[in-house]
Amino acid sequence: MKAIIYSTKTCPYCDKAKDFFKKNRIKFREIDVIKNKKAAAEMIKKTGQTGVPVIDANGKIIIGFNEQKLRQIFRKK
Repeated sequence: MKAIIYSTKTCPYCDKAKDFFKKNRIKFREIDVIKNKKAAAEMIKKTGQTGVPVIDANGKIIIGFNEQKLRQIFRKK
């Protein structure tokens, strides 16, 4: 399973989510919504949210950094 994280360079919760992925060896693709306006529009269309992070884990959307939900989705204890 792979995750997509919509983020910005200045978002501390985005950094926490990326650290979680790295520590748990979960592959992820980071999309900077400041640099990629098309992706930003896609994120808003998917979620109605303009804030980051937004995480798409195989179609399951997580708004913000929610370690418990990430652990459930990726089955990490």
